[in-house]
Amino acid sequence: MNTKKLKTLLDSIKSGSLEVDAALDKLKFMPFEELDFATIDTHRSLRRGFPEVIYGEGKTAAEIKAITGKLKKNGENVLITRLDVAKSRALRLAFKGSSYNKAARTLFIKTHKVENTGRGDILVLSAGTSDIPVAEEAAVTAESMGNSVKRLYDVGVSGLHRLLHKKEELASARVLIVVAGMEGALPSVVSGLVARPVIAVPTSVGYGANLGGLTTLMAMLNSCASGITVVNIDNGFGAGYAAAIMNKD
Repeated sequence: MNTKKLKTLLDSIKSGSLEVDAALDKLKFMPFEELDFATIDTHRSLRRGFPEVIYGEGKTAAEIKAITGKLKKNGENVLITRLDVAKSRALRLAFKGSSYNKAARTLFIKTHKVENTGRGDILVLSAGTSDIPVAEEAAVTAESMGNSVKRLYDVGVSGLHRLLHKKEELASARVLIVVAGMEGALPSVVSGLVARPVIAVPTSVGYGANLGGLTTLMAMLNSCASGITVVNIDNGFGAGYAAAIMNKD
C-alpha cells in the first residue's frame, strides 16, 4: 500500500462511504504479507516513498511472478533487478506492458504513472563502454523512482577532453552518479568540477590487478576530492536509489 492509496482509504472512512470493518479488511495485510518462500514488505512505500524492489538473482521466475503479483495487487509499481533474459521472457508474458532493459538486467512493471518528484536532473556517467551495464542499472532505478535522468557514457580520464566538452551538463545536474572500473579516477575528476553530490560506483571492469573491482573501490574511498559518496562494487541499484533520495522534492 502506498501513501496515495492509504489517503484514499482514510478519506472513504471519513466520508462514510466505507465502513470501518471493510477498511480493516483492506489493512489486514499491512505491514507485510507472507508467502511460503518470501515475506513481502507491503509497508515500505509508506515509510520510504518507494516499494520493495525484487532482487532477481537466486529466485525462480515463478517466485518472482508471485511476489510481483502481490505488489501489483497493492497498486505498486514493481522494479526487478539482476534479471536474466530467460526469466524476463516469462515475466513479460505474465505482465503485459512491462519494460525490460537488457543492459541493466532490470524489468519495470507499471501499475500507475511515475510522477516526477525530483528537484532536478540526475546525471549518470560511465568511464567506459564496459561500465554501461552498471550505469544503466543506476539510471533505471532512479527513473523508476520518479527522476529525470540524463546519461553521459564513455567519458573516462584516458580522454579527458570528452568529459570537459560536456561541462554544461555536469554543472546543470543536481546529483551525479559516476561509474568507473580500472583505477577508478573519474569520480575524483568530476567531483573537482561540480558543487553537487557525487556518488561513485566502482565496477569489476579491469585487468588482473583490478582484483574484481577492489582496487577501484579502494581508490574511490581514498579520493582526494571532498564529498564523494561511494557504494559497493557494481552496485548501480544502490547508487540510483541514493541519488533519488538526495534529489527528492
